[in-house]
Amino acid sequence: METVVISTVGKEDAGTVMGAELIRNGELVAFPTETVYGLGANGLDGEAVNRIFAAKGRPNDNPLILHIAKKSDVKDLWAHVPKIANTLMDTFWPGPLTLIFNKADCVPYEVTAGLETVAIRMPQDKTARTLIQKAGVPIAAPSANRSGRPSPTTARHVLDDMDGRIPLILDGGPCRYGVESTVLSLVGEPTILRPGAVTREMLEAVIGPVQLAPSILKPLGEREVAASPGMKYRHYAPDAEVYVIEGDPKPVAKRIRTLYYDLEAEGKRTAILGTEQTMPSYRNLNAYSLGDREEPETLCANLFVLLRDTGAENDVILAEGIPTENTGLAFMNRLLRAAGFRRETV
Repeated sequence: METVVISTVGKEDAGTVMGAELIRNGELVAFPTETVYGLGANGLDGEAVNRIFAAKGRPNDNPLILHIAKKSDVKDLWAHVPKIANTLMDTFWPGPLTLIFNKADCVPYEVTAGLETVAIRMPQDKTARTLIQKAGVPIAAPSANRSGRPSPTTARHVLDDMDGRIPLILDGGPCRYGVESTVLSLVGEPTILRPGAVTREMLEAVIGPVQLAPSILKPLGEREVAASPGMKYRHYAPDAEVYVIEGDPKPVAKRIRTLYYDLEAEGKRTAILGTEQTMPSYRNLNAYSLGDREEPETLCANLFVLLRDTGAENDVILAEGIPTENTGLAFMNRLLRAAGFRRETV
């Protein structure tokens, strides 16, 4: 299969007509969102949805998210719309917030991994919404990468993983946030299952107390059910082994330098993912800045790009951990899963 890449920068309709036709015909299309690139199929067609799992090599007990073009679409996809959902949609949609509630009968179990709940979001990206509108169906889409790999934040990343596996990639340029959406379950007490750019603090300012799923910063148990994408399996992993070093910046930088020299002495090509505050400590070493640790959103935006780029050229990546307040929680959730939870606190 030949994979075609069509730019939509400044001309959203250029590829969306072709993409919408492919979606209606049961094919797969990769498309940009403000979070990461998605790999989309007709969310009401179980056979088409199964093609997503095949293309990604993704376990089919890992649920997908339905992407919609307008808020009113949820009434057809959920059993009913809870009042709290309307408040959240009015505040955060379109945007990087996914909401989970009880599914309607029309939603196939291929989307929900056999669960009675379904995750829905309305993306902010104009190309994404245009594609959904023209397709005329909700689009089921995980990130457009091979399963377990770092999520794609550019069309080039998608092509690296999906060339020959899908017919079309819509290139909308780099993604704004660089990590997947926040996933909030509204079944029972509001609970964040996966953190993202919409933080716990932002949600609580609107709806009051919000719980955090224990699996956000640790692996989900083998017998536990994944109610959201990004919970159960090792995710976001580059080719290199990743180790996370946590603590105050100075002792972290000192420990990373020691580990770096030890690994280099063993003949292992090593890269450091640091922050602006610690980069002077890594002078003359193979080190890259993720961003400003005081502004975790900058680290989120650069994480997957640097995991892909440094992972392709090195055997080991030593990465700095940061506190888990605000967007720091989303960063640490992705980084720890990329490391398979190999971590050290100093």
